[in-house]
Amino acid sequence: MLGTYSYHEIFRKTIVGFGTLFNNIELRRSTEVMKVPLAYGPKQKFLARLDQNPDPTNKRVQITLPRISFEIAGVTYDPARKVSPTQKIKITKDVDKNYNTYMPVPYNLDFELAIISKNQDDGLQILEQILPIFQPHYNLPVKLITQMKEIKDVPVVLQSIDYEDDYESDFSTRRAIIYTLRFTAKTYLYGPVTEQKVIKKAQVDYYSSANTSVAPRQVRYTATPEAWSDKDGVVVTTLSGNITASTTSIDMVDASTIVKWDDLYIGSEVMKVTNKTGNTVHVQRGRNGTTAATAVGGAQVFKLDAADDVLVDSEDDFGFNETTSFFQDQKKFNPVSGADESI
Repeated sequence: MLGTYSYHEIFRKTIVGFGTLFNNIELRRSTEVMKVPLAYGPKQKFLARLDQNPDPTNKRVQITLPRISFEIAGVTYDPARKVSPTQKIKITKDVDKNYNTYMPVPYNLDFELAIISKNQDDGLQILEQILPIFQPHYNLPVKLITQMKEIKDVPVVLQSIDYEDDYESDFSTRRAIIYTLRFTAKTYLYGPVTEQKVIKKAQVDYYSSANTSVAPRQVRYTATPEAWSDKDGVVVTTLSGNITASTTSIDMVDASTIVKWDDLYIGSEVMKVTNKTGNTVHVQRGRNGTTAATAVGGAQVFKLDAADDVLVDSEDDFGFNETTSFFQDQKKFNPVSGADESI
């Protein structure tokens, strides 16, 4: 079990997402507007740089205040958000395959954000731009797994606020006012993502005896997906005039490719052909859960057939084609070769 490689960068995405919440904080004074610098790292590192003697010939290495720093303070499991560990999430990759993964595991990321300023007004300006957003949480949308197209709202909860004023030394020492805000980001971790083929056919064989090694199959039941909407985009004809929601005899421009019992798809409605007279088809309206609707002359007419059935994917609404076959040829089905073979 352990050792199956999977890395979705979820912690990294959550950290980056948390940081972006604070990367547009501004500070306004009477003569200037400045963007408050934001960096990842412990506040002690920035305080240590404040205590260093600045080089007057190179001001670029000096640290400027105010600034914001943040770092991870802890990672904890959150049992209150636990979901069933055996359930799976499935997302369509294409018509033949799905992406699968088990339900995520809830974890809390604790963050510590420090606002460091040299006077009270600067610190309070920054603080008042942050606190109204958290009541006490803010939902941060994060695309946790790109393959699964999984975007979750990660609640970021403001837990506490501490205040500290470092101004205890001599007059030449720089003052540092620090507001420390503690947050919890309620994120999720996912395991490996696998690819699995979509089951497109179910087959059941009935035998004349329980000993299937010598008994032939006699009856076979087969079920395959049935498309309830056009999938291949092939237009068979167009309407020659307008129709209402109650019209059951519909005039086509050319109905030569349409036969009795065909399923037609016009707009978002499925119709069953019950008869045909020339280019006029007689239909049952609103099939397969669709609603009878009006359509204008020239509207495209599609025919739902086997070409559409093979393009059905797991996220579509679809039905089933059911076939029952009877045999007397003394054969049985070989699941390895996928063919009927003599006993």
